[in-house]
Amino acid sequence: MSAIDTFRASAHAGHAGVFAKLFTKFAAWNEARRTRAALAGLSDRELADIGLTRYEAENIGR
Repeated sequence: MSAIDTFRASAHAGHAGVFAKLFTKFAAWNEARRTRAALAGLSDRELADIGLTRYEAENIGR
């Protein structure tokens, strides 16, 4: 008769899930940071051309 240890398999899956969530949050934060930095480099005229004010550009992604 054989037995399968399912506890270890599920424990590793839990760690992978936590890592995936952490990576997803980091990727979203980094993308928002890069977007805000790119918008901060635009002039008020360029922001107006795309329909944003300076205030809106600073608060995107928060």
